[in-house]
Amino acid sequence: MKKQIAIIGTGPSALMLASTLDEKYFDIIMYERKAAPARKFLVAGDGGFNLTHSEDKPSFIQRYTPVSFFEKIIASFSNADLINWLKAIGIPTYTGSSKRVFPEKGIKPIDVLNAILEKLKEKKIIIETQQEWQGWNERNELQFFSNDKYSYSNPDIVVFALGGSSWSITGSDGKWTSYLAEKGIDMVPFQPSNCAYAVRWPSDLLKAAEGKALKNIAVTCEAKEKKGELVITKSGIEGGAIYALSPEIRKQLSENKTASIFIDLKPQLTKSEIIERLSFTKGNNSITKNLTNKIKLDATQVALLKNLLSKDEYTDAQVLAEKIKNLPITITGSAPIDEAISTVGGILLAEIDENFQLTKLLNHYAIGEMLDWDAPTGGYLLQACFSMGHKLGTHLNNIHS
Repeated sequence: MKKQIAIIGTGPSALMLASTLDEKYFDIIMYERKAAPARKFLVAGDGGFNLTHSEDKPSFIQRYTPVSFFEKIIASFSNADLINWLKAIGIPTYTGSSKRVFPEKGIKPIDVLNAILEKLKEKKIIIETQQEWQGWNERNELQFFSNDKYSYSNPDIVVFALGGSSWSITGSDGKWTSYLAEKGIDMVPFQPSNCAYAVRWPSDLLKAAEGKALKNIAVTCEAKEKKGELVITKSGIEGGAIYALSPEIRKQLSENKTASIFIDLKPQLTKSEIIERLSFTKGNNSITKNLTNKIKLDATQVALLKNLLSKDEYTDAQVLAEKIKNLPITITGSAPIDEAISTVGGILLAEIDENFQLTKLLNHYAIGEMLDWDAPTGGYLLQACFSMGHKLGTHLNNIHS
């Protein structure tokens, strides 16, 4: 006899789970609080839809926190496996110069979602929209609210895939935490990750560089370095190079109320090479011209140095070279959680077993961003969610076949 499975949520982890489950063993129904599925999945594609990253496995797994939690998860369904799976449902991909993996040109996020939904339709999976899960009733049945009335369900297996607490307009607002807390599930408060950070810039710098990118740089926080680019904003900085340092920045903000990062404006050159190229005593070139012509710094980088250094620092070859290689920036806070690309926090990993089952609620599972883990942008977030959904689907197929 088939088991009934209720999947609450329709994000990437839920979609992969439903795609992986064998309909011979399960009757599957998915519940979505919004009018259409996978809203955050679609919004995430607005800025460039990188589905995963082509990095080699040893390096790939190091992008996750905690690494130990993800080793078996990624090994069970890797970035290569995801690429092959996408191709099988009609979504060919290509690898960009950044080693990120994208759908082929012309394929939009909605096309990827529709290809997945078509697979679910073939499996006769039901998706109920505008159904907000609101915990359990007095008979311990799942309770859903829709159109001013309640409905109830008592499936054999429940999978929660409700997301984190950012981009609430897409339905990811973390309200579910109160319902699981009532069942004794321990959680960590949500915090923003992969987000903009606050910096008190001088007003003259903003006049020259607001909205401009610092390209081909390296950023360090504690012992971790990330190459990439940053954008100077009115309130601080954002961009891939800072997103990847979110765990280290959060730690410092928690402990000290501020965090320190260091920017290498010219990773391609050593400090000694920079000093040699500045050549302050030769010719009539100004310092700024030397920085532009000999060090090849752009106008935004030069503006940063001019506005953050004193006159004495800017005119001292040794000090200027040091600052080019190691420019300190003080972060005073993070963007609001609802503006973050992702969040950390949620269900403690100690609350689930190796197959994502909540140890205090048998036959109830949790996957995706509602668990307390972290990863940078660049395809790693989506890959983790897809891998969790696939691993759980494979596990449920195996134990019920």
